[in-house]
Amino acid sequence: EVQVVESGGGLAQTGGSLRLSCAASGFPFDDYAIVWFRQAPGKEREGVSCINTSAGSTVYVDSVKGRFTSSSDNAKNTVYLQMNSLKPEDTAVYYCAASAGGRWCRPRFQDSPMDYWGKGALVIVSS
Repeated sequence: EVQVVESGGGLAQTGGSLRLSCAASGFPFDDYAIVWFRQAPGKEREGVSCINTSAGSTVYVDSVKGRFTSSSDNAKNTVYLQMNSLKPEDTAVYYCAASAGGRWCRPRFQDSPMDYWGKGALVIVSS
């Protein structure tokens, strides 16, 4: 059974930090990219970051570059999203997804087909 589960969401103050985790099982983790998306209230979903779990290479959307870092612990089949210098506009439900076709994290990584999705984790940043 395939499972993709996010954890670590919560409330943070502006300038604070949170770390999200994405634990995956049921598919060959090393053959997939893990993509983080977010959706704020009333807004379209946007791709935040992509990590190639075998090479460790990453791509980020401009709005989070220098503040968010994605990393992979392949022994645990888990990807992390470290979020620093948080802003109120980072408030959203964060989803992780696994993509075989998008495993190389091309610049438009969010356009690759996603094979598996988690249910999301809520992040609220207070001003």
